[in-house]
Amino acid sequence: MANSKDADIVIVGGGAVGSTLARFLVKQGQHSVTLIDANRFSKDPASHPGFDARVIALAKRSEQALSGLGIDLKKAYATPIQHILVSDQGFVGQTRLHAADYGLDSFGQVVGINALGQQLFPADCAGLDVLEGVTVKAVAQHVNSISLTLDNDQTLSARLLVIADGGRSGLAEMLNFERSSDDYGQSALIANVALSEAHNGWAHERFTANGPLALLPFADGEFTEYANCYSLVWTLSHEEARAALEWSDSEFITRLQAETGYRHGVINTVGKRYTYPLVLNQINAFTQHRAVVVGNAAQSLHPIAGQGFNLGLRDVLDLAETLADAADPGSFGVLNEYRLKREQDKSITIGLTDGLVRLFSNRLPPLVAGRNAGLLAMEFCAGLSRRFVRQTMGFAE
Repeated sequence: MANSKDADIVIVGGGAVGSTLARFLVKQGQHSVTLIDANRFSKDPASHPGFDARVIALAKRSEQALSGLGIDLKKAYATPIQHILVSDQGFVGQTRLHAADYGLDSFGQVVGINALGQQLFPADCAGLDVLEGVTVKAVAQHVNSISLTLDNDQTLSARLLVIADGGRSGLAEMLNFERSSDDYGQSALIANVALSEAHNGWAHERFTANGPLALLPFADGEFTEYANCYSLVWTLSHEEARAALEWSDSEFITRLQAETGYRHGVINTVGKRYTYPLVLNQINAFTQHRAVVVGNAAQSLHPIAGQGFNLGLRDVLDLAETLADAADPGSFGVLNEYRLKREQDKSITIGLTDGLVRLFSNRLPPLVAGRNAGLLAMEFCAGLSRRFVRQTMGFAE
């Protein structure tokens, strides 16, 4: 006979978003929490697809939240972003942003996801029940609870189900959450590169004919030139991205140098390369009866402006705040309160990200003129740049 157990809240998905939420809820101590993950990350740290080779630019609010949980970002090779240059290749428009102008030591930190996962995954978190190496094969909603059947035939009952299992969530599909998807027809190529000159805390977002290209100051130990190392996110067509994996290092460096220019000297070294497809994927309504979808399971964004993980972490922060004093965490009133908190931020951030991709991927002269005027306006209009900075740092009102 299958064994069964109850919890106030069940989180499915132990990636960065699900693990962070679990830690916040346990810290609050208001509800019993069970975390379910298909991988055995605590036994095999290389097994979790959510903690892969990518890097993320933590916005200031995200940085503060993780530090508040006791996460030591230095162990994830945290590198501060103190300056940002946004430019349009071949045109005059550009915007430079300096953290000191906003009374900040940095806009945020660049960290390695895999190293961050070593601290985030809460297998040893007191007060949390973690079930690893199992998946949900059936789910049913009831008036006062939601029940799950796992592939090991164990059953669980909870008052709230949080779905945090990534952009291809099968569980959200089981519950008939409607999803919309828009394939950008591009892939992101990521790699570490070492330049001849120090980055000095500069991050670069450059819009090229192929799409956005970002250089984030970061070094994870692959190279010894920490002060000269960047993490590259290069948008290419699927075909070009596949080809770029096969280029020799010298050919890769030559092609990349032509796109980036020489602001920090010449590219000396390139590390291992990875690619992943770029798709805007979002749940149309992210709450329903006793269930809520968060993080990449709710929205997967283009990496332009580095908003994907930060938006997902704001899902976590607002959900944890909403649940803090909730007698019934899955009630309509609680989930509706959370929905109202998140709708505007999600809409603005998704619209900003998607709009930037489409605006800067178009070479029609009127659009080129308009966007360059916009970049110059941000360069010289403090009010406009301040609103942009507050939104991307996670502090928009």
